[in-house]
Amino acid sequence: MNKVLVLDFGSQYTQLIARKIRELGVYSEILPFATSPARLKKMRPQALVLSGGPQSVYEKGAPLPSPEIFGLGVPILGICYGLQLTAHLLGGAVKPHAKREYGFASLRVMDRSGLLAGVKDSEQVWMSHGDRLETLPPGFCITGRTANTKAAVIEAKDRRFYGVQFHPEVIHTKEGKKILGNFLFKLAGLQPDWNISSFIERKAEEIRRAVGKERVVCGLSGGVDSLVTSLIIQRAIGRRLTCVFVDNGLLRKGQYHDLMAKFRKRLSLNVDGVDAADEFVTALRGVISPERKRKIIGGLFIRIFDREAAKIGEVKFLAQGTIYPDVIESNPVKGPSSTIKSHHNVGGLPKDLKFKLIEPLRELFKDEVRALALELGVDKDFVQQHPFPGPGLAVRIVGEVNKESLEILREADEIVIEEVRKTGIYNKLWQAFAVLLPVKSVGVMGDRRTYQRVAVIRLVQSVDGMTANWFPATPALLSRISTRIVNEVKGVNRVVYDVTTKPPGTIEWE
Repeated sequence: MNKVLVLDFGSQYTQLIARKIRELGVYSEILPFATSPARLKKMRPQALVLSGGPQSVYEKGAPLPSPEIFGLGVPILGICYGLQLTAHLLGGAVKPHAKREYGFASLRVMDRSGLLAGVKDSEQVWMSHGDRLETLPPGFCITGRTANTKAAVIEAKDRRFYGVQFHPEVIHTKEGKKILGNFLFKLAGLQPDWNISSFIERKAEEIRRAVGKERVVCGLSGGVDSLVTSLIIQRAIGRRLTCVFVDNGLLRKGQYHDLMAKFRKRLSLNVDGVDAADEFVTALRGVISPERKRKIIGGLFIRIFDREAAKIGEVKFLAQGTIYPDVIESNPVKGPSSTIKSHHNVGGLPKDLKFKLIEPLRELFKDEVRALALELGVDKDFVQQHPFPGPGLAVRIVGEVNKESLEILREADEIVIEEVRKTGIYNKLWQAFAVLLPVKSVGVMGDRRTYQRVAVIRLVQSVDGMTANWFPATPALLSRISTRIVNEVKGVNRVVYDVTTKPPGTIEWE
C-alpha cells in the first residue's frame, strides 16, 4: 500500500493535508517535524509533504528537520512554511516582507507540465504568510506566481522537489485537490489504493495477532467512534470482547437505556451496563477546571473498567474509540503546537494503566469513521448523529458539575435537538447542543423578578471537527428554542447564541 508521510511544522491545517491525501485514495500519516531520517526511511514512504507553520525559517528556534530528508530519494512537496523550509535548506534565501499576504489571491500559471497540470489561470488560492522566497535554490524554477508573491509555486523536476506558497489543502484554494493529485499521481507515480473496506480487514487481522487468545474490554460511550471500535474487534475475536457501557450521569436525556437496547438487540454486542452516575458526580464535586474534569472522568472510567474486567476474569487489553482529532488536540508531539485540551481517553489515562491499549481508529478522522460504520452495517441514523464528547455534559456545564445543573442542561439540550430536527437542518450540522453557564441574570417572568441561569445555543457546521463555522440559524428557529427553554426549563431565564468559529474557539466550550 502506498504511504505518504506529512511532517508537521505546527500549521493549523496539517490535519487537512492528511485528510485530502486520503480522500484522493492514498494512505497518509502525520509525524513530528523532527522525526529522524532513519525512522522515515524505515517507514518506507513513497512521498513526503512538509506542512505549513507559524514561524520563520531564519529565526532562532525555528522547527527545522534534518537536511538528510532530501536525500531519501522520494518526492517532496513543501506547503507554505514547507516551501520556505525547502528553499532555506537547499541554498535559497527567505526573507521577511513588508507586505504580508493573508486570504485570497489569484494564481498566475506559468508552466502546466508539472504540479499545475490542468489548473486554470487566475484561479483562487489561499495565502497565509509574512515571509517570502527571495532567491531560488539551485535547480528550481518558478511555475506559478501571484501579484504579491513571485515564487508562489516552485519546482525542481529532476530532483522531484516541489513547493507551493499557498495552502492547497483548504477549500478556499479552488483547485487545491487537483494540485495535490498532480503531486501524488503525476509526479510521485502513486496509485490510489487506500479504501475503507481494506482498512477494516487489515485492522481486524492486526487485532487478532496482537490479542491472541486473550480477552478485550471496550468502553462504549454511546457515540460512533467507540461503537465502530467494538464492531471491528468483534469481527476479529468474537465473544472474547466484552463491551462496558457506563451510565456516568453525564449523558443526554434517555440516552443510556435507548443505547443499551440498540447495542444488545440490533448489533448483537456483548455489553455490560454499569450505573455509576453517583460516582462521577461525587468525583466532580467542586471541580471547575475543564482539564481536571477530563482527567477525573478519564481516570474514573479506567477504574470502572478495571473493576468490570475483574468480574470477567483476566483481561489484558482495553479498547477505546480514540480518533485522530482527539490525539491531535490532546498531545502536541505531532508538531511544534500547543495542547488545546486533553481528551479523557487520551490525556486522562493514568500512568499506571494495567491494560494494553487497542485503538484501531487512532489515525482516522470522523468522516472516515462514519464511512466505516456504514460499511459495518450500522444504521444511517446512528451514523449521522452528532458527535457527543466523551466527558459528556460535564464539558457543557461551565463550572462545577452537580445534579441540578445536569438536569437543567439535559432539558435545555433536548429542546435544542428537537427544534433542530423539526426544522430539517439536523443533518446539515456537525453539532447542535446547549451549554449552561455559571452566571445568573435578572429577568421578569409573570410580573415577578427572576435571577436564574444563562443557557447558550451552539450550532456549528464542519467536515472533520478540526475547523468549524457557526451556523446562520434563522431568527424564527432561535426564537422557538429560546422561548421553549425559558418557559419549560426551570432555572433558566436567558438564552444566548454562540457565533464563534473554530479557530479561534473550539466547538465545545470546555
